[in-house]
Amino acid sequence: MTQAIPKLVTFEEFVDWLPEIRRVRYELHKGEIVEMAQPVGEHEEVKGFLARKVTVEFDRLDLPYFMPNQAIVRPPEKDSGYLPDVLVLNRANLENEKLWKKESTVSLGASIALAIEVVSTNWRDDYYLKYAEYEEMGIPEYWIVDYAALGGRNFIGNPKQPTITVCNLVDGEYQISKFRDSDRIISQTFPELNLTPNQIFQAAVV
Repeated sequence: MTQAIPKLVTFEEFVDWLPEIRRVRYELHKGEIVEMAQPVGEHEEVKGFLARKVTVEFDRLDLPYFMPNQAIVRPPEKDSGYLPDVLVLNRANLENEKLWKKESTVSLGASIALAIEVVSTNWRDDYYLKYAEYEEMGIPEYWIVDYAALGGRNFIGNPKQPTITVCNLVDGEYQISKFRDSDRIISQTFPELNLTPNQIFQAAVV
């Protein structure tokens, strides 16, 4: 569960408020500071596995990408700020980010090669809120990794089953592809990536 701190704040107030040493993760959802629940071990194993595989791929291709630890994704001019589980930034575009050097914050879709959310109990944030915000920002690729089949049935099927939803931006709108079991995940950002949902989901059980 996530816990909202009851007071609407601006993005600037949120950044000023953030503790320098963060033992707890916080996001800002439409002016509400939200305390993110401590993730379970399986969540962190899936996140770590994905981070490793994606890093190897952009390193292999010698792309100007890197993976920050606590960078904030802020939809432009909105009082929201998100911390994706895996965030791949394009270093070449950071000179255009006004808040990058001071607040490690990005607001331009061109600065983000890939955002990945690993679904937990607050699954609506990933499937509704962040989906809409990332699409509006123009983030070219967004993965929703639902290893525990927590999302709604209209997203992951009935009966529910572990699913990876890949959202690719086409003409300003996300086109959705769903991958399960031994499907090879198709990524427009990393077209040569050779990865299946089973490989990712097994990271949580080995």
